[in-house]
Amino acid sequence: MTSLLINGQATEHISALDRGFQYGDGLFETLRVRGGQILHWPLHMARLAEGCERLRIPMPDKMVLLAEAQQLCAGRDGVLKITVSRGVTQRGYGFDDGLVPTRVLALAPLPGFPASHASEGVRVRLCQTRLGHNPVLAGIKHLNRLEQVLARAEWDNEQDEIAEGLMLDNQNHVIEGTMSNLFCVQGETLQTPKLDRCGVRGITRGRIMAAARAAGIPVAETRLTVDDLHAARELFLCNTLMGIWPVRQLEDHAFTVGPVTRQLSEALHD
Repeated sequence: MTSLLINGQATEHISALDRGFQYGDGLFETLRVRGGQILHWPLHMARLAEGCERLRIPMPDKMVLLAEAQQLCAGRDGVLKITVSRGVTQRGYGFDDGLVPTRVLALAPLPGFPASHASEGVRVRLCQTRLGHNPVLAGIKHLNRLEQVLARAEWDNEQDEIAEGLMLDNQNHVIEGTMSNLFCVQGETLQTPKLDRCGVRGITRGRIMAAARAAGIPVAETRLTVDDLHAARELFLCNTLMGIWPVRQLEDHAFTVGPVTRQLSEALHD
């Protein structure tokens, strides 16, 4: 069951004229909650603030957001989703700078990922749906997710035993998974796709890069192709809820759960 606060009120109702509903005009953050503790709150607030600045949406008061989040999450485990839209307006793409943003906080149960995904690895496929380039939106977690919706509809994970799909851009560079960021080990270097043209700059992605550098592992953000992934020694996925999932198979290419993946999984453990 999902618990909701909309603009601080316990309700499930929102205006049909809200621009988040009308145009996907807003942002969201997904946070892990354990025993009422909201993990990595400052990192998520920093990304939300960056997104608000780019979209010219006034950033909600962080202390108000924190108070509402603590009210919703007290003593509980789950997934906290914070959505901020530009607010309610009449039809048309134009907007006034004086609009009051809508904030929605939703606490839902944790997804039931199999433990074997983290310990033994997952099967992954390539998606046909491509990510378009838009540097203004690259990196932030905006509400427009139709590319991911269409990509995720390409397979049935129960039938195909596929845990995730990798998405490429329109120049055939690998960018990310439908719900995750991607890393590979080439030689002694940990590589991850550059996200300057599209993709989401994940919080866990940033934590992994910091942990790798602290451990003396070289890190590079670069353009990666499918051939680069096939040639990699190790491959893994990450996000806030899954942590790290090693990739054991990409299409017909097999991988082992390697030492770098294991080391970073241990370093990332909350």
